[in-house]
Amino acid sequence: MHILGLEGTAHTLGVGILDEEGNVLANVMKSYKPKEGIHPREAANHHASNMLPAINEALETAGIVREDISLVSFSQGPGLGPCLRTVATAARALSLALKVPLVGVNHCIAHIEIGRLTTDCSDPVLLYASGGNTQVIAFSRGRYRVFGETLDIGVGNMLDKFGRMNHMPFPAGPEIERRASLAKGFVELPYSVKGMDVSFSGILTASLNSSSPLDDLCYSLQETVFAMLTEVTERALAHTSKNEVLLGGGVARNKRLRGMVETMAAERGARAYAPPGPLCVDNGAMIAWTGYIMYKAGCETPLEKSAVMQNYRTDEVDIAWRK
Repeated sequence: MHILGLEGTAHTLGVGILDEEGNVLANVMKSYKPKEGIHPREAANHHASNMLPAINEALETAGIVREDISLVSFSQGPGLGPCLRTVATAARALSLALKVPLVGVNHCIAHIEIGRLTTDCSDPVLLYASGGNTQVIAFSRGRYRVFGETLDIGVGNMLDKFGRMNHMPFPAGPEIERRASLAKGFVELPYSVKGMDVSFSGILTASLNSSSPLDDLCYSLQETVFAMLTEVTERALAHTSKNEVLLGGGVARNKRLRGMVETMAAERGARAYAPPGPLCVDNGAMIAWTGYIMYKAGCETPLEKSAVMQNYRTDEVDIAWRK
């Protein structure tokens, strides 16, 4: 059985193909690279123009033809509306043309399931840190519950805005990480943890208004926001009594964030995990795998219920496959 997954919640169009054993046969990514932040319609146009080439590349990489596809899954939300609709339209067309089932997937949950597939963790607390989302998630009573989240913007979005105002390429995270390694001092910035939630708008404003050297700002920005994320993740571990923490999302590729979370986990007698780099960022493989395990558990998305959900909450989904 071959499962095709289409991801398109924001700037990345992803096409993944997996088999029923969870082997990643293809994981093609085509990214829209904006100059002044993501324009949803331009990103959707990028996805539309790259959709067929990306699907053909994935089929060729996997060594199969379209007729070998047994299931089509797609990112149903959350995300940017025009991007989601472009990918959903392609998924519906493929499902109808190939006469195979269709499964709509919650993007955030897909980050958890690809981590559970590709690491040794089984029941982790997920620190999901990406451009559009920042959440601390864990499984409890039949659903993935959100134990803490950003109250304003995602951590990746904040880093990108800081980078854009300082003439860095998109995404800005890698350049901020590089410049942080050159810092010579620490700049005091707002540390905003509110219970289990975090806020990034204040630290962004303070960073942009600072006259401190840019390398020092990059270092201080990383240290402060990653400490905030580590704190709320540790609190979720304590609350849930779990002993595994999983990192997911594009920001999870940052070595300093990984180091902080690994140190925190070790001091608690827990273990920290992260998928391989290409599976941390938005990708089609995670959508394919999550669609497959949902389908095995009896979840299928009829065409009339395949409308995208821009605000699709993680805790809305009944996790039938973990019961």
